[in-house]
Amino acid sequence: MIDITIRHLRYFEALARHRHFGRAAEDCGISQPALSVQMKALENMLSTPLVERGAKHLRLTSFGETFLARAHEILQSVDELGDLARASHQPLIGRFRFGIIPTAAPYFLPRFIKCLTQDYPGLDLRPREAVTQKLIQGLLGGDLDTAIVALPISEPSLHEEVLFDEEFVLVRSIEDADKPVPNSTLLREMKLLLLEEGHCFRDQALSYCNAPSSLPRDLMEGSSLSTLVQMVGAGIGVTLIPEMAVPIETRSASVSIVRLLPPRPSRTIGMVWRKTNPLADQLKDIAQMVRKMCLDA
Repeated sequence: MIDITIRHLRYFEALARHRHFGRAAEDCGISQPALSVQMKALENMLSTPLVERGAKHLRLTSFGETFLARAHEILQSVDELGDLARASHQPLIGRFRFGIIPTAAPYFLPRFIKCLTQDYPGLDLRPREAVTQKLIQGLLGGDLDTAIVALPISEPSLHEEVLFDEEFVLVRSIEDADKPVPNSTLLREMKLLLLEEGHCFRDQALSYCNAPSSLPRDLMEGSSLSTLVQMVGAGIGVTLIPEMAVPIETRSASVSIVRLLPPRPSRTIGMVWRKTNPLADQLKDIAQMVRKMCLDA
């Protein structure tokens, strides 16, 4: 009988995720030598190696990749057993792992956390900021309970709950404040500053302008909305930002804000979670709390 424990699986999953013994050990809260011992013991039980240990790189063996997929399934089932127990508590208690996209996190997260701590004092909040693709991977892999993203996601195994809609506004130099508002066609011909690839907000801005996703290589890009607004303030070009970002991002930049001509670009922000998540009813309650929070803002 092979005596594999859940702890073995969690250690191996961390090692496969980080591809580094030191970082995986830190993630698991143990020493690197202890993790090495546990991994060696697991490989001895299985009578086959799980990882290839190189001088600079760590790779999973072919069997390691197969074993990882099954380990994910088992760990997700174990987590859902815990969620099933947590779902019996009113209000919700325990670890709450949620993700949020970077174009919402700085502006939405403070109020969201404040409301959660007021209404659910027993929660151990574990927020993660990442682009949509990584958040969806986290949800599907069981690493997140829910994520706040721009909808739709259109992933069959995920439930989508609409929270609110918001428009985009045009940010341009303060010297251009009195100029006519450009339509989408004129905006496409201007020097439009965008977030780097991977951000859904970039795709939404390009969609409004009917611009191709393959833009010239000399196009200015930024890793955050803050960077884009500061570049506009320096006279480099124009950009679009969501309404929720205006109060924070325009405080220290010499820019003007203007609403675009109808039909104005907008996005829908929502919560998504696995349809099989035992916490589904509690997550719907949290979504309702967010909608009320937005109405009261």
